[in-house]
Amino acid sequence: TDREAASACLAEAAARDPERALSPDDRAREVVRRIALVARLAPDVGLPAEPWEWLVTWMPELCVGCASFRELQALKLGTIITERLPWPQRQALAELAPVEMQVPSGRTLRLRYPATGHPVLAVKVQEVFGWAQVPAICGGRQPVVLHLLDPASRPLQVTSDLASFWDRTWSEVRKEMRSRYPKHRWPDDPRSATPSVRTT
Repeated sequence: TDREAASACLAEAAARDPERALSPDDRAREVVRRIALVARLAPDVGLPAEPWEWLVTWMPELCVGCASFRELQALKLGTIITERLPWPQRQALAELAPVEMQVPSGRTLRLRYPATGHPVLAVKVQEVFGWAQVPAICGGRQPVVLHLLDPASRPLQVTSDLASFWDRTWSEVRKEMRSRYPKHRWPDDPRSATPSVRTT
């Protein structure tokens, strides 16, 4: 019946396994992964290298007014984590590990930060004509893995070396795709071709 005592008890229990206690959704997990990435590659920014351990220090505040894990898990954790960062660090996080990236076609697409491996950008291949290399984030320290899609948005190629893909693989991909999608654009030299959202 004592909500204050219940919150203190909850904070103590949650601190022992914060990830289980908070049960973060995908958005919150991506925020944590972005923080960890920037902390590793740009330590001068001062972001916590172990975001879950950092969250433990905030647990008493997070638990105020809560008396159960269910109430704690109802919090918008992704927003809370971001708002806990000082403004300069929040800006640095947005710049160095962005949630979106503009591609040559002009569209802005979402970047995904998986639990393992590099950040991923899924995009139709016609939209990246003109790119000679894969883009990189974190001040050029972290290449992005491109999941190149065909006109039906099905996987066509996964690459972190776009130059090699254009040089060694594109001619075969182009030959196959031209027979499958004859009305779509499959130029000889994708580096000099004009990118477009419209694939035909």
